[in-house]
Formats: sequence, structure tokens, C-alpha cells
Amino acid sequence: MLSQILAIAIAVVMFILVLWGKYPRHLVTLSAGGLMIVLVFLLSMGSPAAVWEALSVNSFLKFEFWFSHIGITEFNTGVNWSTILFLSGMMIMVEEMSDAGFFDWISLWLAQKVRFRPVPLLVCFMVLSALLSMFVDSITVILFMVVATVRLAHFLKFDPVPLVLAEIFSANLGGAATMSGDPPNIILGTSLGLGFWDFIQNNGVICLAGFAVVLVYFILVFRTKMGTGIGEAAPELMGLNPRDAIPNREKFRESVLIFVGVILLIVTHTATGLTMPTIGVMAAAVTLACTKYPRELLKLVDWKTIGFIIGLFLVVSGLEQTHVLDGLAYILAGLSGGDHTWMVVVLIWFTALCSAFVDNIPMATIMVPVILSLSSGLDMDLHTLAWTMSKGTDIGGIATPIGASANVAGVIIAAREGHAISWRRYCKYIMPAALLVLVMSMVMLLTLH
Repeated sequence: MLSQILAIAIAVVMFILVLWGKYPRHLVTLSAGGLMIVLVFLLSMGSPAAVWEALSVNSFLKFEFWFSHIGITEFNTGVNWSTILFLSGMMIMVEEMSDAGFFDWISLWLAQKVRFRPVPLLVCFMVLSALLSMFVDSITVILFMVVATVRLAHFLKFDPVPLVLAEIFSANLGGAATMSGDPPNIILGTSLGLGFWDFIQNNGVICLAGFAVVLVYFILVFRTKMGTGIGEAAPELMGLNPRDAIPNREKFRESVLIFVGVILLIVTHTATGLTMPTIGVMAAAVTLACTKYPRELLKLVDWKTIGFIIGLFLVVSGLEQTHVLDGLAYILAGLSGGDHTWMVVVLIWFTALCSAFVDNIPMATIMVPVILSLSSGLDMDLHTLAWTMSKGTDIGGIATPIGASANVAGVIIAAREGHAISWRRYCKYIMPAALLVLVMSMVMLLTLH
């Protein structure tokens, strides 16, 4: 009982501090993880074995961790090193792409193609955000898309906030469609042995339908808020060559080739047997080998997010090993009355509501062991629960400025560039779209599964 009380107390304080935002969130979760090891595992439980299980360093010694034709199930009530290695490798690769000018080039090229007209610009930037986020972490996509949007807005004299909001939604929705686009999906996929095509066949269909609806929604809402005659406001932009955004063309070609190669490895990993951590290590190794300044590149990577996720895994391990999460599974099962249909309804809205106010990365981390417990307790298909949880955390996380890391990044960058986005303005436009997609997702999950 004492170990459960301590585990709950540590987790609750950690979430409060993360929401408060006064302290760096990676330091909060890593400190909480350290307290979980010392206070819960060692002092209360008196179990060094629990510490070993939480750190999960034995994963690296398993052959199937690196190579497996049947998929890897990495969930082990500890740090999911599959997630950590894959996400780190992708971050290193994407930082090199950004430094090579890939994102500036594609943004300017696309804007010129639509002659900087407001509605076509809105549509194209939404599509670009969604497509890139399917393969590149949505946080990274938002970082460069918001900067590019604000730069265009300054030249063309229009309010960039509507376009920024639409990009945030699109990046989250595109990331929800695949395993490689969103940290919650990476956690889910590596934990349950789900592959790229599993996400495309299930989440992809729902996200495509949702995107079609929100595209119309944002056009109707924002078509009069971005101004008119944008193409005439700055004709000099039409004369710019998008290639001028590329500082080094050889470096640009190398980074694009690496990106294409990594995507091919992800798409074909079930055939090749390469696991996600192996692909992540390969992406990092090839990128670092090709760059002239590997140390500088490594400094650009968002290691704070990696530390944030590692700390979360340690805290969730404490909740799992003390059986606290079994209690949460029992409560959710009770709310559904044991009915499989109602379980889908309860799970998607529970995870969506929580993810709207708690970053969807910790929500995904917590819910993996919960759905495993629900699957065995209710004799319910695990994959149905997985897709339900995925849609709840991904879409619910879009609803507020703090629900997903991409939202936080987009709002912060817009404010830094002189375009602050209030909670009221964000929720006024984003929350109805999120609710619409959630309802669609629930109906489609019930229909398909």
C-alpha cells in the first residue's frame, strides 16, 4: 500500500509541475523518475530487480530488439528504448535536413506555385504540414512551418495566426496517421509490435477522412480572415528562386537521399526484419557520417524531449509495478459495463479529455499498460483498444494549446515572432474541429472494428 501511495504522489506532483510550466519539463520527469527508483523501488519495495526492470537495459542484449521478422513487442514496464533510439535517430536526420535548407526551399516553392493567394496558400500549407508530419516528427514540422508562415505574413501583410492554427491541426492529424509521425504513436507502435502499414491501414483511413472535413472547415472559417490580393502585395517574391534557400546543394542532396532511404526502411521493415531502433540508429549513423560538423549537429537535437520521455517511462514503470494502472483499467472497464462497444466510446473520450490538458506523450505512455490490462480482463481485441487509444490521445491533444508538444511549439514561436495566440482564440477555432474529428473517429472505429 505504501509503495502505491508513493507512486501516485510522485506521478501527481510530476503532472502538476509539468502543467505549471515553471520548471523545465525534462528535469521534472527525470527527477520524478529518480524518486520513483529510490523511494518506491528501493526503499518501499526493497527490490533492486524492480529498478533493473524499469531501466530495461537488458533490451540491448536481445537479438530481436535489433532484428525481427515477426515484429517486436517492447513493452516491459520500463524504459522503451525502441522509442528512444528511433526518435533520437529521426531527430538527428531532420536537423540535418533543416540545416540543409530543405524546409525553407519547399515552403517557398509551394507558396510561389499558388502565387501567394490566401485560400490556395491555406490549403497547400495544410496539406504540406500533414504530409511531412506523416514521416517527420510533427514538432519539427511545426517549428519550420510557423517560421515560414510568419515570414510570408510580414512580406504580404496578412495575419498569420489563422494559417498557423490550421498548420498545427494538420501537423497533428498527419502525425496521427503513421507510426513515425507522432511520439505517442511511436510509443504505441514500439510497445505493441505494430508497424508502419498497421498504422496506415487503421489510423490512416480515419485521418484522411478527418483531414478532408477539417480542410473544408478551415477554408470556411478563415477564407475572409487572411486578406485578399496577397499575390499583388509583394510581387518581388515571385521573382525569388526557391533554390536560393539552399545554402549547400551537395548537403541538400545528401540529406534528401538519407531521408528517402530511411522512409523506405520504415515502410519495408516487416519484410527486411529491421526493427525501429535499428532504423533509428542507422539514420543517425549515416547522417553523422555525411555531415562535416557532427558535434554541432548533435547540439541542435532536442535532447530535452528525449530526457522528458525517459523520465516518463520511469514514472509509469512505478505505477505499473505497484499495480496502480490495473486499478485505472478496472475503473474504465466498470464505466463500460464490460461491453466492447461502450469500451471504445469510454476509452476514446477518456483519453481525449485527458490529452487535452495533459501532454499526449505521457498519456500514451500511461495508457499502454492500461489497454493491455483491459484486453486481458475483457477478452477484447488489443488492436481495437490500441487504435482507439491512439485516436483519443492524438486528436484530443490538438484541442488545447498544451495538449501536444507541437501545439506548445507553434504557439511559442508565433508569440516570439510578435503574433501571440490566446487560449480563447486557439480553442475558438481548434476545439470544434477536434470534436468533429473525434466523433468521426469514434463512428469509424465502431464501424471498422
